[in-house]
Amino acid sequence: MEARAILKYARISPRKVKIVLDLIRNKPANVAMAILDNTPKSASEYLKKLLASAIANAENNNGMDKNKLYVAQCFATPGPTLKRIQPHAQGRAFKILKRTSHITLVVKEMED
Repeated sequence: MEARAILKYARISPRKVKIVLDLIRNKPANVAMAILDNTPKSASEYLKKLLASAIANAENNNGMDKNKLYVAQCFATPGPTLKRIQPHAQGRAFKILKRTSHITLVVKEMED
């Protein structure tokens, strides 16, 4: 039995999100939330909300015990890239790629 939460089109690069996801993978949900509270990365704000949502989904939709949950799976895939230009000297244009992410977080109940 599993519960998942998905965040699409997050305005953060998947590379930055994966660094924080590696910290919480296979950790109990309450430990993962504590790690996200104390991680000074911009991705941790997105992931804190996403983990809270996954825990709520597990509790309300699947009737799981929130004290037995752990982060079973988490990954970030690239979403669409917003392409912008920055004017540079002598009429040149510098390309700016504003990357987006689709983040998926799956929680499961620990077996006793």
